[in-house]
Amino acid sequence: MILSKHLWFDDSGAVVSAELVLILSVAVLSLVVGLSELAVAVNTELNDLSNAFGALVQSFSTPGFDATPPDSTKDKAIFTGSTFLDQLDDCDTNLSCDLVTGANSPGLEI
Repeated sequence: MILSKHLWFDDSGAVVSAELVLILSVAVLSLVVGLSELAVAVNTELNDLSNAFGALVQSFSTPGFDATPPDSTKDKAIFTGSTFLDQLDDCDTNLSCDLVTGANSPGLEI
């Protein structure tokens, strides 16, 4: 019982706990800022990746063929080719998407 009373009234750990609170506060604030910058970096890289995907040309065409017997003018088999031309979509160039990717973004005041 006397030992617990001695520990209860002991003030030698007060400075250490105040230092711990200060160090942990700085660590938590640094962690918040670091995670915020990490989120901005990830968003910027994903934006670059989406621009790369949007810049891919997805057009294609397949040639046709026809088969005509040598002794006839009538076609034996014919297949016409097909073509698809990729049009520019709304978000291919990210002109209509507002992305906040850093301090120099258009919507932020410096």
